Amino acid sequence: MSPLDRTPPALRGADGEGSVQVHQDESAKIEGAKVFSVYGKGGIGKSTTSSNLSAAFSMLGKRVLQIGCDPKHDSTFTLTGTLVPTVIDILKEVDFHPEELRAEDFVFDGFNGVKCVEAGGPPAGTGCGGYVVGQTVKLLKQHHLLDDTDVVIFDVLGDVVCGGFAAPLQHADRALIVTANDFDSIYAMNRIIAAVQAKSANYKVRLAGCVANRSKDTDEVDRYCRTVGFNRIAHMPDLDAIRRSRLKKKTLFEMPDDEEVVQVRKEYIRLAETLWNGTEPLAPAPLPDREIFELLGFD
Repeated sequence: MSPLDRTPPALRGADGEGSVQVHQDESAKIEGAKVFSVYGKGGIGKSTTSSNLSAAFSMLGKRVLQIGCDPKHDSTFTLTGTLVPTVIDILKEVDFHPEELRAEDFVFDGFNGVKCVEAGGPPAGTGCGGYVVGQTVKLLKQHHLLDDTDVVIFDVLGDVVCGGFAAPLQHADRALIVTANDFDSIYAMNRIIAAVQAKSANYKVRLAGCVANRSKDTDEVDRYCRTVGFNRIAHMPDLDAIRRSRLKKKTLFEMPDDEEVVQVRKEYIRLAETLWNGTEPLAPAPLPDREIFELLGFD
């Protein structure tokens, strides 16, 4: 708040009051499919988690659509084997006349029939990611691409720091947080929980739980979850096979059947079954910054 601000901004009330957030148009709702948004600290493995989760849902016979929400547009490359063009780039090519687009211009086939879309994002320092997410969903609805979809997974970049990149929460049934067994990842998770809780006041989204990723142990994650009333619903160990799968541009379901890979595949299948069958809507109480430092900080 600047020295000229005489009163603090309104932080309560309808979605968007006291902020730059835009309330969702009722016509933009995704209906029929189960919708999950995947969040977590930058570099924690959200895209790896999202893509293998999409593959797992497809192995269960579900019709899956994954939407990458990152300007890097690398969410789906292990599903497609390539970096596909983004919705925002394709819209630029037609001077933002969406009626000129065909579905195959922006939806690409991935492993085992998973449909892949990269929303992309505005150039650095310009625009809002929320606009891009909104335009992507509009295009999908206009082309009736959500009519034959069972599961939609939004893979969202980095920490939730603005209304724009919290936009997928307006569509989601459940939010899933990817974390590691370390302070920085759990600190980011704490902030994401607060963001989801804020959105849940006006939207149907609720927290499903967290996935401990690239972690040998889960003791710090579990300690945090017990403190705030959250759940860890999966654990993906720190395996070189997962790193190799990214280098080979493949999901774990396309890798050779060594023992480690088979075990992680089973965990992804179990996670997909858990999410499909429905999770308890969690309402954890995120910790103030000082308290999370005291809980997890070093002496």
